[in-house]
Amino acid sequence: MMVMPLRDVCGSVRPYTSAAARRRPARGARIAAGRRWWGARSPIPRHHPDPDRAVHRPRLFALAYRLLGAASAAEDTVREAVERCAFTDPLTAATVEARLTAEVVNLCRTRLDVERARRGETWLPEPVPTAHGELGPLDSAAQRDLISLSTLTLLEQLSPSERAVFVLREAFEYAHREIADILDIPEAESQQLYRIARKCLHDNRIRPRPATEIGPVSERFLLAARAGDHTTVHQLLSADAIAISDDATAHSAGRDQVEPYLLELLTKRRPGTSISLEEINGVPAAVARSGRTVLLVAVPEIIRDQVSAVRIMTTPDKLTYLARGDGSTRGDGKI
Repeated sequence: MMVMPLRDVCGSVRPYTSAAARRRPARGARIAAGRRWWGARSPIPRHHPDPDRAVHRPRLFALAYRLLGAASAAEDTVREAVERCAFTDPLTAATVEARLTAEVVNLCRTRLDVERARRGETWLPEPVPTAHGELGPLDSAAQRDLISLSTLTLLEQLSPSERAVFVLREAFEYAHREIADILDIPEAESQQLYRIARKCLHDNRIRPRPATEIGPVSERFLLAARAGDHTTVHQLLSADAIAISDDATAHSAGRDQVEPYLLELLTKRRPGTSISLEEINGVPAAVARSGRTVLLVAVPEIIRDQVSAVRIMTTPDKLTYLARGDGSTRGDGKI
């Protein structure tokens, strides 16, 4: 049988074969493999007081965050889903997982419908620390790309249903028949929504690179910017670099505008303020704090060993989740 290359959403090439040629494992084995990030399943004992918290909440939060791009809203969604799902009968963890997942996904779709009109062109996702697995394993470049600020921003172009299908398929390896059950749509419609979403992101994304390649560039750039090293900052910024802020009044385009803006932003320091290098959404970022208050997060995007964009979050509501951390995710050194 002929095998044709198919370029995936992140730009990498993977082989495509027919369903018969893939010889996929049995449904139960496939589901277990797809959920291996979140631990093995086990039957929940009868009269278990709260079967979801220890086993399912981390995965549900990671799912809701990818669907919403907002950590605080993701927490609220998981909490509401748990409250809606009352389990009175003894159930397996797999059954509980399926019900909670469906509830979270559909609550997120409703939230996206409502919030879409509120999110303007300058909207940026909420930053989330990821050094300790807060969003699940990020072992591959593709996994990190799916939770990057740039990809989460691109996902805003999709309809809520397209986004749900794409996230469930790409990040959690759900089969289309499972997705169809969750969204209450035909399997063929799930496949169509996935193709639309995949093409949209493929047309606007480049192939992701391993953290070992982009990490050193990001760190060098942020250290240079904080130190006021104009030469290094200028060298690492691409000619068409942009700075995007969730503050509608702050947006710069081109190296000549971005360079002075960033240098001023990261060299100004109020008394009691420190700037640390931390892993945010899978990449190094500069985080400015005053005590336990997060003032600013700056996340560079690297393309071909240069900084093509810097996303800057300063809105207090958007930094609440990060500020609530106990500090265990902070970088070892201060910039």
